[in-house]
Amino acid sequence: MSLALLSMDGLLFLLRWMHFFAGVTWIGLLYYFNFVQVPYFAETKTGAGTGEFRKLIYRALFWFRWSALVTFLSGLTILILTGVQGGAGVYSQSWGISILTGALFGTLMLANVWRVIWPKQQVVLKSVEAVAGGGQADPAAGPAGARAFLASRTNTLFSLPMLFFMGAARHLPILDEGQNGWIAFGIVAAIAVAIEANALVGKKNEGPSKLLESHTNVIYAGIALALVCYLIIELVG
Repeated sequence: MSLALLSMDGLLFLLRWMHFFAGVTWIGLLYYFNFVQVPYFAETKTGAGTGEFRKLIYRALFWFRWSALVTFLSGLTILILTGVQGGAGVYSQSWGISILTGALFGTLMLANVWRVIWPKQQVVLKSVEAVAGGGQADPAAGPAGARAFLASRTNTLFSLPMLFFMGAARHLPILDEGQNGWIAFGIVAAIAVAIEANALVGKKNEGPSKLLESHTNVIYAGIALALVCYLIIELVG
């Protein structure tokens, strides 16, 4: 008797299981930071300078960045194996365009985690530790914290369309058979890159960044972005 888990489908299932577990951990912590921790620090005099909070933040950031990487790597492996199993044509079908759109947002989010949020948070936390030890604050800590904030808010914004298209890949056929969604995908990619540019060079409380100050506004904007991207793919594709 052959075991289903030892087949290609079984391998893909195990990868999806890993992808879900890591993704829930990553996005759960992202929402914790944006919906719980940041508003809490804004409303209380208790800050990240206390030893207990520094330990909490370091631990949360550890799980945050590594679960993001595992989510990305497992998802990339699923994409590759699905192409091997079904042929390159699967990427042009409704499933492929949807999953690649979700992966586009997820990839930008991973880049923000490892290239922006984690490096900038290290600057902030080292400065906090220096102050706690009687030293001087690092003048770079303020700008670093603002950049990490924008990147984190942008990731929260991106998470809504990412989850929408990950679910749509299997449960919402967007393209009819024979349709070509690559032009629409390119338009969506251009929009995503433009938003990402604000995370990298925009200034807190200025221009589009003002929208990201409120986590509730970010949720509404994320829903709107998901629907706009959906309409582009459905109507242009």
